[in-house]
Amino acid sequence: MATAPSEDLLTLARWMAGDFSNQKQALAQPQTFAHIRIFFRPLPFAFFGAVGFYSEQTYDYDLWSPYRQGLHRLLDREGGSIYIENYGLQDAGLYAGAGHDPEILATIPTDCLQLRRGCAMVFRREGDCFRGSVEPGNHCLIPRDGHWTYLVSEVELTESTWVSLDRGMDRETHRQIWGSQAGPLRFEKRVGDPPLPPLG
Repeated sequence: MATAPSEDLLTLARWMAGDFSNQKQALAQPQTFAHIRIFFRPLPFAFFGAVGFYSEQTYDYDLWSPYRQGLHRLLDREGGSIYIENYGLQDAGLYAGAGHDPEILATIPTDCLQLRRGCAMVFRREGDCFRGSVEPGNHCLIPRDGHWTYLVSEVELTESTWVSLDRGMDRETHRQIWGSQAGPLRFEKRVGDPPLPPLG
């Protein structure tokens, strides 16, 4: 029988669930930041046998063409940390728009998952926020512009905000190849928390 999720894991899941926008940041600095939306949609507990999410990142002007899609399984770890596995999808374009269309979300099968090895995020509660970063080892590899890069990702999550900074570092020189040069993206939750699916 599976162990019940911890209270911190359930709080993290409630805070993640929803529709986030950096509209204020984009309006204040339009030459630096595009208007981006992030959707985190809860999956039925049976999908992973654990608390899980589907996510999309997309430009606000084109919600049907996300530039990043993923599936995420949340797991408790010893010491109080929360480990979020990251998965890609085969034929991801078939599920574009699932972040804001529940009918598409319901069509995602469990046999299309591709584990992104080395790309799990590790979160820990710090007062009224959670802080997360990519698991150690520099093994989350992403090809970009002829370079193999490893992902450095830092996230701060509160009940109503998501602040993230993603950078791709050259595997050999450790020089930044891609990602923001102007600091983190700052998102605010647009929609109240959708209810989590029943846990079991």
